[in-house]
Amino acid sequence: THPRLLDVGSGSGAFAGRLPARGYRVTGFDPAVRGVELAREAFPDARWEVGEAAPGILARLGEQPFDVVTSIEVVEHVYAPREWARCCFEACRPGGVLVCSTPYHGYLKNLAMALAGKWDRHLNPLWDGGHIKFFHRAQLEALLAEVGFVGATFRGAGRYPGLWKSMIVTARRPN
Repeated sequence: THPRLLDVGSGSGAFAGRLPARGYRVTGFDPAVRGVELAREAFPDARWEVGEAAPGILARLGEQPFDVVTSIEVVEHVYAPREWARCCFEACRPGGVLVCSTPYHGYLKNLAMALAGKWDRHLNPLWDGGHIKFFHRAQLEALLAEVGFVGATFRGAGRYPGLWKSMIVTARRPN
């Protein structure tokens, strides 16, 4: 059997759209209608739907829990990160895995941006559609634990240690 994967906030399918060729049965959803249209055109071997990251996702999709849930560079864009986390937890089968990423905002990186005079530009509220939440490791770990995920592991991605561009997090839904 092929592992089933749900991509939360799939956008145009650029990440999960390549996974059917690697043996995954992929479903993705995103609130952006145009992104879903692009995903359907580019990656017809997966299922793409319009939807929000909120509890009740399995009923809305008519699906059973998934083996793997991914959410790549999404949580920083959502107004209600707890809703996103509950959605991911609900969508993951017992023993299943969440893999997510978000821009890294640890102390050293934040300090370096401030000293370089780039902090104000980074937090510019006039950037339509930009990041509205900024996470460091402890905050994201607390969010995932709050909804029931366990065993969170973190890895920095891009740039130098402590100044990473993003953090990649894996966590498990207990059996």
